[in-house]
Amino acid sequence: MAGQGSGIMDRLIQRAALRRWAKAARAAPDTGLQQLRRDRLAARRLRQHLDSLIHVAEARLALPTVGNQAFPKPHDADWSWRPELWCGPSAWPGVASVPQKSMLGDEVTLFHDCAHSELCLRQLRNTRAADLAAYGLRMDVFRFDGCYFSLAVDLPEAGVRGLKRRHLIRVEAIVEMEKPIEIFARLNIRHGPNTEQIVRELPLQEDKIRVEFDLAYTKLNEKRVDRMWLDLIFERPQMNQVVLRDLTFSRRQRAEL
Repeated sequence: MAGQGSGIMDRLIQRAALRRWAKAARAAPDTGLQQLRRDRLAARRLRQHLDSLIHVAEARLALPTVGNQAFPKPHDADWSWRPELWCGPSAWPGVASVPQKSMLGDEVTLFHDCAHSELCLRQLRNTRAADLAAYGLRMDVFRFDGCYFSLAVDLPEAGVRGLKRRHLIRVEAIVEMEKPIEIFARLNIRHGPNTEQIVRELPLQEDKIRVEFDLAYTKLNEKRVDRMWLDLIFERPQMNQVVLRDLTFSRRQRAEL
């Protein structure tokens, strides 16, 4: 109750202050010079705090919303998803000398076979006007003495439910790099004892980094699908910084012929 009363009192005080300054502004042409000087000094002090509040508020409100799942997708998509690592703050802000098979939250795992890890990972807040994802993932790779370096993203059960061979799986990403490398996306679908794999190279030179996996070219047993995940494989990543600003998935059914 005290909190409610305090809120009402704050609003009453704010309305009274607004009326006071509105009245002073209207009366300014006829106000005596001594009083006008006092009003000007008070107004300047008030404006300093208001400008500071507006500056901070506009900067914060311009940031992508935490938890945002909105992104462009095919109009006929029957499922879409952005992993949590790109939606909200992680329990780990960053890690250096990343060990093999490191979990980055509940959905993303980093794999490598370096004898001496010189990999640093950090989740960062996206701040660009073009960003829809609230967070990004920065990967700094120094000396690299291994053969592979990949991120495995486990797709949720909703993306597996009802999966058919007529489905197309779309993956889109926003990637920044210090120097060009090759990144491959490998979709894995487990059905019973078998696993279907489809590999596509991300078109990093294009404006929209997008690949689609057509399940019609697989031997998928639709009745036994129980898991799906994506491997992002980074080729020769040494002495480079890669920022994965966003990663999204969607699926749609191919039009019937």
